[in-house]
Amino acid sequence: MGRHMQFLRGRSWTADIPVRARFRLRTRKCAVPLFVATLLLIGTPVTASADFAHFVQTLWPQAHARGVSRATFDAAFSGVTPDPDVIERTKKQAEFVKPIGDYLASAVSEKRIATGRTKAREWKEILEKVDRTYGVDPYVVLGVWGLETNFGTYVGDKYVIRALATLAYARYRGDYFKKELLSALQILQAGHVHAKYMQGSWAGAMGQTQFMPSSFNHYAVDFDRDGHKDIWTNVPDALASTANYLKKHGWIAGETWGYEVLLPAGFDTSRFGATHYRPFAQWAAQGVRRADGEAMPQEGRAAFIMPTGGNGPVFLVTRNFKVIKSYNNSTAYALGVSLLGDRIAGWPPLKASWPIARR
Repeated sequence: MGRHMQFLRGRSWTADIPVRARFRLRTRKCAVPLFVATLLLIGTPVTASADFAHFVQTLWPQAHARGVSRATFDAAFSGVTPDPDVIERTKKQAEFVKPIGDYLASAVSEKRIATGRTKAREWKEILEKVDRTYGVDPYVVLGVWGLETNFGTYVGDKYVIRALATLAYARYRGDYFKKELLSALQILQAGHVHAKYMQGSWAGAMGQTQFMPSSFNHYAVDFDRDGHKDIWTNVPDALASTANYLKKHGWIAGETWGYEVLLPAGFDTSRFGATHYRPFAQWAAQGVRRADGEAMPQEGRAAFIMPTGGNGPVFLVTRNFKVIKSYNNSTAYALGVSLLGDRIAGWPPLKASWPIARR
């Protein structure tokens, strides 16, 4: 029986890689405009200020076409200047990521698990209601919340309009951030949040589960029906918006994300890839067993993944795992969300150990 079904039957609730609704950072295509913008930011303040102000005004016709009023537009940009720290952040991306074992040790730490269990008890009724409404495993929703902002304790310290305007002005990733900036203005126009509370990451990801503005406009919900879609301070809205996002990206209700598995001796892993979905029963017939000793589900299909090439834990993952990756297209991130959710739910840690310094 899948973990999600066990939650539906009344399982006890007492039991930092970013975005999201999220993008993958690329610098290759925008090196020249970013370099020019950097020179402007560190050059003559008057020149840089005038150039940025001109850029902001060129946005007005596009914002107006999206229904943004002049009053909202002017208020959003009042006193806004380019943020040099945002430009610096674009140049400080790590050349190498952490070894997956190190990343998961942080993502699924005992402290984060304990906090997650506290939050599960605190928001039990809301999580159950979200589950009934969207059919998304509440422990996966908790996993996203935990990884994105450590359960809302840190949603970012940047004014989203300023951060996005800086990136758009620098032409970082072409027109992507300009479109996100225009989407953010629409959010202000709709009155979902006051500008001074529109806080997020340096790249514009917002709220307790870090939505980009365009994702907010597509997937955020007013779950408590107070007239505002508030993912910054309203936990029910944030959790329900995350579940809605996952549902709209194909979450299969009642199915697990997957399991750590043990392989029989001589098992030929070369015949299977991460998109080779087969019924759980077929995997079981070939001697693949769940590492926790439980029986394989009677229904559902799963694919085989080996994040470290077999020198560490191996997993069978369903299409729900791919849905989690739509939030952040990283296997390490999706495993972090999934395993954190499992531990919050009371499942044991992985049986196999991650290899040392495997990048």
